[in-house]
Amino acid sequence: MDINNKDDKQYLEKEILAPSTHLAEVNGVILIGRITWSFNYWFKVPDDLLRKVTDAWVKLINGVVLIDDIQDNSLVRRGKPTAHLVYGVPLTINSAVQVMAESMKIALELAPDPSRVKGFADQFHDMWKGQGTEVYWKHNFICPTEDQYTKMTHLKTATVILVGVRLLQVVSDHDKNYDDLARLLGHYSQLRDDYCNLRAKELNSNGSFCEDISEGKFSLPIIHASKTSVGSEVLRILRQRTRDIELKKYCMSLLEKAGSIQYTRNRLSELDREARAEVARLGGNPLLEKCLDDLSSWKDDVMVR
Repeated sequence: MDINNKDDKQYLEKEILAPSTHLAEVNGVILIGRITWSFNYWFKVPDDLLRKVTDAWVKLINGVVLIDDIQDNSLVRRGKPTAHLVYGVPLTINSAVQVMAESMKIALELAPDPSRVKGFADQFHDMWKGQGTEVYWKHNFICPTEDQYTKMTHLKTATVILVGVRLLQVVSDHDKNYDDLARLLGHYSQLRDDYCNLRAKELNSNGSFCEDISEGKFSLPIIHASKTSVGSEVLRILRQRTRDIELKKYCMSLLEKAGSIQYTRNRLSELDREARAEVARLGGNPLLEKCLDDLSSWKDDVMVR
């Protein structure tokens, strides 16, 4: 096989990237993506460059999500079987690594000075450190403190936004620092997703319900409840990684009894106010304000993607 030959380069390309294609068809334009590109209201990157930046970001995030689903042993994503169930774990891992490598290649091509890509690489590193921290907690059944949980979301979720911001900075002359806002939005997004996962009032069409309990995930309601009188019972259920619907409903009743659901709602309200105040302080951004309106759907226990 000649690696410089176009036909050889494309040999099995479609088949090898099938898991990534499967995810791309399912994932669509997710809210955290809209949050990320809303920063371009300030950066004003032209459309031709923005398309390349978007391509790099989407490839990177899709690679991360493919591996995340494997680590969580997830069965469904957006109502469809996860890629590793359809194509197998080995090919899905390979596809994930390939699209992340393609993302790095695009980022290097975008930067006239390769040193400007360092911020992108730093955030990529932090993303995996945050991901690894959460995996370690789950598989060693270590319940973190709320402060540790917050720091993990800054690494795992805020860097999803920061990676996009760094890419926008690579091709823009606008050099204002938005790190604090990105971390705030990342923490808010993660906490909101965790809350909505537990607050589903009924089975989803694919039969899933409170999947974070089945994954043994230490989300904020679980962390809060662990310090209350029902903590030992909640943790006993979480350790089982049960898929029994009635047992998960009972666990939810314990979280309600402990005040953990209300505590989480209060924290979400605080984060919403802080995020809106920070956007206003930075001069306003109608695109981000619309994203914040969509994020606040948690108030009605509705998950806007």
